Amino acid sequence: MIAGVPAETAPGERRVALTPDAVRTLVRDGIEVVVQAGAGAAAGFDDASYGQAGARLVAGAEEALSADLVLKVQPPSAVEIAGLREGAAYVGFLRPLDAPAVARQIAQRRTTAFALELLPRITRAQSMDALSSQANLAGYRAVLLGAQTLPRIFPMLVTAAGTIQPARVFVIGAGVAGLQAIATARRLGAIVEAYDTRPVVAEQVQSLGARFIELDLDTGDAQDAGGYAVAQTEEFYQRQRAALGKKLEKSDVVITTALVPGQPAPLLIDEAAVRGMKPGSVIIDLASENGGNCACTDPSGPTTAHGVRILPGANLASDVPTHASQMYAKNVVTLVKHLVPKSELVLDLDDEITRGAMLTHAGQITNDRVKALLEAVRDPV
Repeated sequence: MIAGVPAETAPGERRVALTPDAVRTLVRDGIEVVVQAGAGAAAGFDDASYGQAGARLVAGAEEALSADLVLKVQPPSAVEIAGLREGAAYVGFLRPLDAPAVARQIAQRRTTAFALELLPRITRAQSMDALSSQANLAGYRAVLLGAQTLPRIFPMLVTAAGTIQPARVFVIGAGVAGLQAIATARRLGAIVEAYDTRPVVAEQVQSLGARFIELDLDTGDAQDAGGYAVAQTEEFYQRQRAALGKKLEKSDVVITTALVPGQPAPLLIDEAAVRGMKPGSVIIDLASENGGNCACTDPSGPTTAHGVRILPGANLASDVPTHASQMYAKNVVTLVKHLVPKSELVLDLDDEITRGAMLTHAGQITNDRVKALLEAVRDPV
């Protein structure tokens, strides 16, 4: 089997699907690896290191895209999809619930695609969970961006010039990114508070040294079987925005992380709440790619509203491409070893991981939720 690693083409993407160490692992397992020249340069991995690991370097993307198994980070463009070979396999982020049309295009190429977003949240799949590994880094980077942008420091300082009070950081959403944001802000010396619709995460928040905020709202069944927060009613969000607005008035940095796969990001901060924040405060919106949790977020870049600096937080993991690539490559290699146990793709559809991650096969979309989304677009009510 030949695995191909093309260079990423999405704007601002600096990660690479395989690092030299990951290449070395696959080569030892009998898989030939083809890497497009320069694919790892932005992440700090030069072509020589790939060659030393056993990869074969190729000048363009064509040979990497036409491999038996294509490994990428970002979803493929239309040009890249056209380069996929019938009967080949593809592994990477595909945003199947947010951009289902990509699945249709890959299915038309009769390529078997595995979306990392669809991996089941079970113990056996934890080491393949690229969503979590990259969200971890996004939470870390969000805090650093907030600290860099805020016109004051995070920690308390007692000096001859007086005492400087610590910054107050408020994290909305205590998933993987939120928990890492809490931990990072605490390490930098901030006073940290966090809110989540799932009361079950309160203990995790408190274990990191932050205060868990409870709002007088009925969240009902706020968590799905996979541990993700579920969407609430618009009435709930209206009451939630009003309650959160009071907390934002005292916050210096706010980090929002609320996402519901396949749906627009819930609006948690309205313009009135932004207007009530202190001038110079900062909001980092990690849900900007899906519309944003803040009404004033501009997904295209930083903006200022009512004296508050608002930063979109899409793809923050790419800001630390060396470690992001190392973590991503480990996730990918673990999945590849599961799918290709003896240098040959094995499609065991009785296996929960294989069945769950599969998005397309033999010209068909195999995921029921994605099929339903595409049918809804084709036949609107």
